[in-house]
Amino acid sequence: MRPFKKVSRAPGRGAMDKSVLADPAEGLSLHRGLKARQVSMITLGGSLGTGLIIGSGTALVRGGPLGLWFGYSFMGFICYLVMIALGEMGAYLPHKKGFAGYATRYVDPAFGFALGYNYLFKYFVQTTNNVNAAGAVVQYWTLSVPIEVWMVVYITLIFSINMMGIRVFGEFEFWFCSIKAIALVGLIVMGLIIDLGGNPQHDRIGFRYWNPPNGPLGYYLISQVHNKQLSQFLGFWSTLTTALFSYIGTELIGVTVGETQNPRKNVPKAIRRVFFRILVFYIGGTFVISLTVPSTNNTLFVANASKAGVAASPFVVATTLAGIRVINHVINAIVLIFVLSASNSDLYIGSRTLYGLAVERKAPRIFAKVNRWGVPWPALLLNTFVCFLTFLNVSSSSSIAFGWFSNLIASFGAITWMCISYTHIAFMRALKAQGIDRNTLPYKAPLQPFGSWFALFFTGLVLTFNVIKGLVPKASVLSCHLRRLLSSRECHIYPKRKKEQEKVSMVISAFMMLTDGPGRSYIAIPIFMLLWMGYKVYFRTTTIPAAEVDLITGKQEIDDEEEQFLANEKLSGPHSRWQRFWDAL
Repeated sequence: MRPFKKVSRAPGRGAMDKSVLADPAEGLSLHRGLKARQVSMITLGGSLGTGLIIGSGTALVRGGPLGLWFGYSFMGFICYLVMIALGEMGAYLPHKKGFAGYATRYVDPAFGFALGYNYLFKYFVQTTNNVNAAGAVVQYWTLSVPIEVWMVVYITLIFSINMMGIRVFGEFEFWFCSIKAIALVGLIVMGLIIDLGGNPQHDRIGFRYWNPPNGPLGYYLISQVHNKQLSQFLGFWSTLTTALFSYIGTELIGVTVGETQNPRKNVPKAIRRVFFRILVFYIGGTFVISLTVPSTNNTLFVANASKAGVAASPFVVATTLAGIRVINHVINAIVLIFVLSASNSDLYIGSRTLYGLAVERKAPRIFAKVNRWGVPWPALLLNTFVCFLTFLNVSSSSSIAFGWFSNLIASFGAITWMCISYTHIAFMRALKAQGIDRNTLPYKAPLQPFGSWFALFFTGLVLTFNVIKGLVPKASVLSCHLRRLLSSRECHIYPKRKKEQEKVSMVISAFMMLTDGPGRSYIAIPIFMLLWMGYKVYFRTTTIPAAEVDLITGKQEIDDEEEQFLANEKLSGPHSRWQRFWDAL
């Protein structure tokens, strides 16, 4: 049985062989240095970002308290489905090429090529944006130091952390993410206390802000669609897009599996905890925000127009309304930790993604080199140099163009989720075709195969509506002209259809406005398609039949590595109570 069909257009050109699927030799490979507690916290940290602590304010204004809470809850479920799909593949074959390697192995080398570069481009831009955001946050305290200085300091800091090896990186991220988790728990508890009357005014708020005029749903674009029900639907849909792009980043566990100790045990453990952390931090956090901040309050509108600092957080709006002001500096420090942690993990993911592409011979081989600590230093250097694009934000003339380009982040992330879901579907088909029972896997994802299909469909639906406005940049002007046309005297031959004409105009306007929100840039889709189809045409690759998918190459080496790790653990003796506590985190 051939694991792959011939994919080269000429002998040796672009040919896929088993050596590409296997991990590199030990001296040229990443090191498995991430401990269970570090993997668990890094997975959590990837899903805790400014999307919750800042972006939720925009969602509250547009969707109202019910729209905010339900939108984040629904997309949290989609996030969970993507994560368990990735966890099943990662636990079965925890290789060192990221989830793009799964797409190459289970779907098509061209599909893996497009997914890998799609993800790399996302982190090229996202790391620079987070560095810039960190500088903006510090400017809340002082403007005496130029923001360029802070940018250099942050880039140097995150490069140094990444350069010191996976063990040092894992420890830094563990503490960063721990602080983020503790801070969010504190903010949630503080919000509940404020809501229940433990505020300077001793005012028990309860569900007051869920009632009109603040709720339960918001009226988004009401002045343009002229229909309350449609406006409420648009507001709710806007929260879905905001929530989707707030959750993007959780998939980084697919990159960390190649450097995780005992991945067959620790990856499923981290995945199982994702659901409860989404429940506590995102669903719990947005619920508290909906209780303590009225969606129609002017302070919230001012916050949404602010930079990525303290003023942009709805938690600050809640404390301000409650008469608690000194907490603002604490929350700003929390935001700073959020963006620094995000920058640090973004640089890590970008370097490992480029390394994985190089190992698969889809990027220059120099990026597959590692130092004695297992750090792919050429890939890390390139990703660090890209970070200096953040200086474009210093120039007011360049910031507009760079801001447009940064909108690609959200679309790249959504495409990644869709690719992961489809790759998992192909993986399950291969297991079935080759007679492998999913019950024998180290981790069997629940709710499958419907879960991956569900995630694929709804992520695609949100992405599609979210980029329509980018395709029609003059949408509001066009809808206005159409409305005038349909209601003009030129339609006098159909006077009885005036109401129908107005309804048609309203629907057109709603369609044009439906996707107002983050990630309007649509160019991510043609970039992905160009990468996919260009590689496919040049190397003449074909979609791999389920019966021919290679589920074996490289697996034995990983099994042996895991057995060796477990044997060493056994020789080291039983863990102390303190070690068991850390492992349980």
